[in-house]
Amino acid sequence: MRCTTKSTRHLARELTRAGPVVSDSVVAKILKSAGYSLQSTRKTLEGAQSPDRDAQFRYLNTTAAAYLAAGDPVTSVDTKKKELVGRFTQAGQEWHPTGGAERVETDDFPQLAGGKAIPYGVYDVADNTAWVSVGIDHDTSAFALATIRKWWEKMGRDKYPNARRLLITADCGGSKRRPSRSADTTSTASGTTPSSRQPTNLYKSGS
Repeated sequence: MRCTTKSTRHLARELTRAGPVVSDSVVAKILKSAGYSLQSTRKTLEGAQSPDRDAQFRYLNTTAAAYLAAGDPVTSVDTKKKELVGRFTQAGQEWHPTGGAERVETDDFPQLAGGKAIPYGVYDVADNTAWVSVGIDHDTSAFALATIRKWWEKMGRDKYPNARRLLITADCGGSKRRPSRSADTTSTASGTTPSSRQPTNLYKSGS
C-alpha cells in the first residue's frame, strides 16, 4: 500500500483484508502517533534559485524604505484570480431565506459565460489601502498600466501631493513580464501616464 495515495478508510479496508479488522479511526490514531497529519500541497518547487535572491530582496527592502522615508509612494501590483462572468457557482455561503438559495448554472463551461472578469490590484504599502480595477478581456500590460494610472488619479495624487517618484513592485508573470512593450510611460508623480485601454467597473477598498 502507498499511504500517500489512500484515505484512512481505504487503508483500514486494505489492512482488514491482510489481517485483523481495523477501523479508519484506529488508522488515523496510528498515523498521528507516527508523526503524520493531513496536509495540502505546497508550491515550493521553483527549480534552482538565484544565488543573488537574498541580495535582491534586501535591495528591494532598502529601496522601499528610502521611498517611504522621503514621503514617496510604494505600491505592489498583481492580477487576481480570473472569474467567469455569469450565473456560476462560487465557493462559500451567503444568508438567504430557507429554500431561497441563489440559482446558478449546473455547469461552468466558458462558452456559457459573458467573458472573464480580471481583477488587477494596486496596493499602497504606506497607507494600507488598495485600488482594484476589473477588466473583461485579457490580462494585458495596457490594462495593468491603466489601473496604476487610475490609482494615481483617484487615490495616490491626493495622498501624496508632494511625491516626486513612485516605486512599483511586481512579480514577472502575466502582464508584468519583461518583454512587454505595449505602452510608453513616464514614472513621475505629475500624473503623466500611458495612453491605453480604460479599465471598467472600478472600485477601491482598504483595511
